[in-house]
Amino acid sequence: MTTVTTEELPLAISSEDAERLFIDARTASHFTEDPVTEDEKRAIYDLTKMGPTAFNSQPLRITWVETPEARERLVQHMSGGNQEKTRQAPLTAILSYDENWHQRFPQFLPAAPHLQGMYDENEDLRLTSGKANSHIQVGYFIVAARAVGLAAGPMTGFDPMAVDAEFFAGTGKRSIVVVNLGHPVAPEYDRSPRFDMEDVAETL
Repeated sequence: MTTVTTEELPLAISSEDAERLFIDARTASHFTEDPVTEDEKRAIYDLTKMGPTAFNSQPLRITWVETPEARERLVQHMSGGNQEKTRQAPLTAILSYDENWHQRFPQFLPAAPHLQGMYDENEDLRLTSGKANSHIQVGYFIVAARAVGLAAGPMTGFDPMAVDAEFFAGTGKRSIVVVNLGHPVAPEYDRSPRFDMEDVAETL
């Protein structure tokens, strides 16, 4: 496993931007007390929504958790190691997907609204597509937070059924990732190694 430097990469963006988004950016567990502003929240979303999804479906839904009351409702369903970091983060987002995303075909794909029928008739296809494309959008969300100047701490260590019952009963939303957001403090440990391309990729 080797360390990547931006000088080695054929970039279409500046080295500084690549370093901010990918090289220097770290998953954050602890943050400063600086708040995440409404403008920063909107910027994260406005960047996230522009990433491609199948049929432009955009099934990701965001629930911003800010108030102490809402935070405690969430913390009780986080795994032990994630509870205090979630309690202390300036902002937390529950990222979910909408099981009924297909009902908005006329809005997100006005050129072909009739395609909704394909998903009306096939629940397995609808749920599989919603999950897959929302997971793609989670990646956009993390990179968007970094582009805004924040750090993200994505977590899957929580009880999704309990979170859904707590926050999304009767809505069709299903939680997939909880992400803490804010301005990070320096990490306490070195970055873990990444695989080289030869370890994980093949060309056919």
